[in-house]
Amino acid sequence: MGGNTLYFSLQFSALFSCKTQMPSNKGEARFETPPGYQAQFDWKESLVFETKDGEKVEVNVAALVLSYSRFRIFTLTLHKTQDILFSFLADSFEKIGGVPQEIVTDNLKTVMDEARTEYYKGKVNKRFEEFAKDYNFKVHPCKAGRPKTKGKVETQMKFLDEIHAYQGQLTLNELYDFVEKLNNRINQSYHQGTGKIPIFALEQEKSSLLPLPAEKIKSSYRIKHELVRVNTSSMVSYKSNQYSVPPEYIGKKVGIQKHDDQLWIYYNMKCIAQHQVTNNKLNIRESDYRETLQLSLRNYPDINELAKKNLKIIGEAYDK
Repeated sequence: MGGNTLYFSLQFSALFSCKTQMPSNKGEARFETPPGYQAQFDWKESLVFETKDGEKVEVNVAALVLSYSRFRIFTLTLHKTQDILFSFLADSFEKIGGVPQEIVTDNLKTVMDEARTEYYKGKVNKRFEEFAKDYNFKVHPCKAGRPKTKGKVETQMKFLDEIHAYQGQLTLNELYDFVEKLNNRINQSYHQGTGKIPIFALEQEKSSLLPLPAEKIKSSYRIKHELVRVNTSSMVSYKSNQYSVPPEYIGKKVGIQKHDDQLWIYYNMKCIAQHQVTNNKLNIRESDYRETLQLSLRNYPDINELAKKNLKIIGEAYDK
């Protein structure tokens, strides 16, 4: 998935019911914002995709669209944690060359502790508030329960039709590349609503964006990605401690990412293990250890009992 973390038109901007449209008695009136003022974020969540290997996985698409130029960034992710959201937004701001004055979002749990309603402004999550302060933008949550918001997510994100057309034909890596190419194609296509091509309209909008923060701030929000080799004990090293993976990956290079106090281990974008980051020298999942034992002791009568016994001894010797 990489450190960049595993981007359409007026139709796409209609996903959001806060500022892009204003209700009227006769329907929905268009509402435009000036250059550099607003961007809108949303997830398309839990898409079930079957890879060419026959494996069914849940993927998500993070989406950011600049309201003026309609330039958008789509990224395929396997998870929707707050750290992934921060990394996605940080990378997106870097890509567009600045920061919009406000971000419009739904009442996401990674953004809001308490939803905004008709009579309550809501409560922004403290960590997200700090992120917004670091990047100097305002958070503008939509009102919870506003009509048509979720319906438009389902009906207007037409790029999903193209994703589903490739069910069973792509690997996860190829699906990631497909979303990137789709993103680039749409940004280079004529936008009927604005009469402009987003990638060129972005150039006009850049001068109105707020400046990016210092490199120290930007790097603190990026998810680091490392490639490491699985050793003969079916373990990978992270900060001098070792974490187990299934033995089928012995000798192979895997990617590791740490976010939300969890260590995620990937092989070709497939998550093969997840561990709580600890100070223990050895962090072994029982299923990984049992499979590793099975390879060397094929005829042992009770691998399960042996695995539990050995892990108890290992824990007593190495856990802090």
